[in-house]
Amino acid sequence: MTEVHDMVDENYGKQHELTMTNRNTLVVTGITRVESFDSEEFLLQTEYGYMGVRGQDLHLQSLDLDQGHVAIEGQIIHISYLDVNMDRTGTGKGLLGRLFR
Repeated sequence: MTEVHDMVDENYGKQHELTMTNRNTLVVTGITRVESFDSEEFLLQTEYGYMGVRGQDLHLQSLDLDQGHVAIEGQIIHISYLDVNMDRTGTGKGLLGRLFR
C-alpha cells in the first residue's frame, strides 16, 4: 500500500487581486506589508510574494494593512513580481533593482 501525501498550497484560501482603472488607479488586495514607495516605485509584499509597481507621479491613495489592501494613483507603467526562486542575495543590486530589470 502506498502512502498518499496531499500537496497543500500554503496560500490556499488567501486572496490577492489587482484592479486597475484607466492605468491611473491600482487597487491591490492580499498586501501584508509596504516595503517602500516613492513617486516612481512601490514595493509591496503580498500573500504571493513581492510585487513592484513603477510609474510616474505615483502616490498612496489609501492603505489598510489590517484588511490587506492598498490603492495607488498615478500613471502606472509596469507591474511585476519578484521570482520566489530567485537568489535574493543578488549581485550588488537591491531588491528593486532585481525586481525591475
